[in-house]
Amino acid sequence: MGFLRALVSLPALTALLLLPAMQFQAEAHDAPTGWSYPYQCCHDLDCRPVSARSVAERPEGYVITGTGEVVGYRDVRIRQSPDGLFHWCSVSGKSNSRTICLFVPPRSF
Repeated sequence: MGFLRALVSLPALTALLLLPAMQFQAEAHDAPTGWSYPYQCCHDLDCRPVSARSVAERPEGYVITGTGEVVGYRDVRIRQSPDGLFHWCSVSGKSNSRTICLFVPPRSF
């Protein structure tokens, strides 16, 4: 009887252990303001909002201040930000990796 109870509860226990991971993955492509990062830009936790100080506008393009990487204004990785904030998608979400996508607010000039 104890063995049978263990077998019955094993699938339930497995489901409970996997539930947080499944919920986490379902929300991995959502920006905090509610819009969804496109799959081409974000797989897992690659994207996040960043402050305007994290991205500088220079004649050659957007400069990621933490890495010095330049993303040209016509680069296909540049995306219009749906919420008017900067969002940076980098490999594995690391602050020292290359840019996958950069969501930028509309330019004011």
